[in-house]
Amino acid sequence: MPELPEVETTARSLRPRLVGLHVTAVDGVDWPRMLPNTTEEDLRSALVGRRVASVDRRGKYLLIGFDDDQWLAVHRKMSGNLLLQDSDVPPERHTHLSIQLDNGQRLRFVDARKFGRVYLFRLREQLDDFLAERLGPDSLVDLDEGVLAAKLRGRKARLKPLLLDQAFLAGVGNLYADEALWAARLHPLRTADSLSPAEVRRLAQAIKQVLVMGIERRGTSFSTYRDSDGSAGENQDHLNVYGREGQPCPRCSTPIRRILIGQRSSYFCPRDQRESVKRRVVSGSVSPSGTDRPPPGGTLPSATGRAPRAAGSRR
Repeated sequence: MPELPEVETTARSLRPRLVGLHVTAVDGVDWPRMLPNTTEEDLRSALVGRRVASVDRRGKYLLIGFDDDQWLAVHRKMSGNLLLQDSDVPPERHTHLSIQLDNGQRLRFVDARKFGRVYLFRLREQLDDFLAERLGPDSLVDLDEGVLAAKLRGRKARLKPLLLDQAFLAGVGNLYADEALWAARLHPLRTADSLSPAEVRRLAQAIKQVLVMGIERRGTSFSTYRDSDGSAGENQDHLNVYGREGQPCPRCSTPIRRILIGQRSSYFCPRDQRESVKRRVVSGSVSPSGTDRPPPGGTLPSATGRAPRAAGSRR
């Protein structure tokens, strides 16, 4: 599933090439369920003749703004891609929406599994209300140690499911959650209330780190994800734990393990990411011990600290 880095990569690619163009046609909708709050006719009425004013992102939603306060919010779900192609290029199989632009190109939504959704909003206020109901702080824009500490306070949930909850923190999915927990040396089944302040700080830093590196490498491509030019990302060649069951941990060479948490695969190092937390009494209070040591050098381990995975390795 495209996560925040993949959506951000697409937004950055589309922004300079879409803003200022006008929509001349909307067609190709062959899967009405992809439009939960609108129809092809409504899209045509709302967008034809209007100029693209902005391309942005919130969590995993790509947001396209038009003049007269018209908005599209695109959620790619499992396999959706937004491709900007010349009009004379035949549409790919599984193209479910096509937006013709006045420069001779088309913005096409291609989604083999048909889970993706496109929403239309007639006011920015409506879009903001929609996002506020579904999304917590944005993991790239809003997150810091203080924000994460406030979100974790009073919670007893396991870390991995909590990070996947978009209402808790927007943008992180299965892959980047595993990578961030490895970088922070935290077991995916640790509970929120077991984290020390130092661990909260490491986790906040790790989340930002893996997202930034994912964006710099133009996303992670295992099967279906492509950027707006149709090109695959490169981050899959630099993953530390995700999809690497049985392979050596880049830090300590212990074989990576995989477990199921809520029907989702989770990858971790059983040596560096221990589930149990020993506790000691310090100045009359109880604090974690044994899992709170800083990484070597006092900084987070580099996400680039291992060789690319071998060709042909799979998710």
